Amino acid sequence: MYVSHPTAAAASDRAAAQRSPEQKAWDLAATVCDPEIPVLTIADLGILRDVKLFDDGGMVPAVQVTITPTYSGCPAMDAIRDDLTTEFARAGYPIVRVELVLSPAWTTDWMSEAGKAKLQEYGIAPPSGHSNAVRHAGPVRLSLAVKCPQCSSLNTRELTRFGSTSCKALYVCQDCKEPFDYFKVL
Repeated sequence: MYVSHPTAAAASDRAAAQRSPEQKAWDLAATVCDPEIPVLTIADLGILRDVKLFDDGGMVPAVQVTITPTYSGCPAMDAIRDDLTTEFARAGYPIVRVELVLSPAWTTDWMSEAGKAKLQEYGIAPPSGHSNAVRHAGPVRLSLAVKCPQCSSLNTRELTRFGSTSCKALYVCQDCKEPFDYFKVL
């Protein structure tokens, strides 16, 4: 007689079934990727702040998603809003409100460790250290070296303070000679 054992997938399905509708909505929003750095989700980046379901009088609950841009003029916010609306519509939520919240201001301290590891694997040096938002007083931290994401050398130099986006600086490795983006501590 054959007896089946629960698989990891079955256990995962049971765990997902036990999550609340709002937790499931959060999980769905957390799958949306940043359009400028597609290896990062908005949850990895730390800009996903809140997801709520509400009743607007329809048969299906509506969704409100709160996000904080990495900086107030971030051009990716429109694309992220559209991607959130599309993902929720596919999941059966026809009414989606996306709210941009500027306060408190986003900081790289909100990035997940998994997100920082994804940046490294993608070839972008992740932010190192903590932003001034964490410290209330004291000396300004100077970054002495940024580790090359290609060869891990600390023999790097900044080429320009602003790279492909305002959140990144452009560096070059003096050892492997490869240019790379550095996600600045903000």
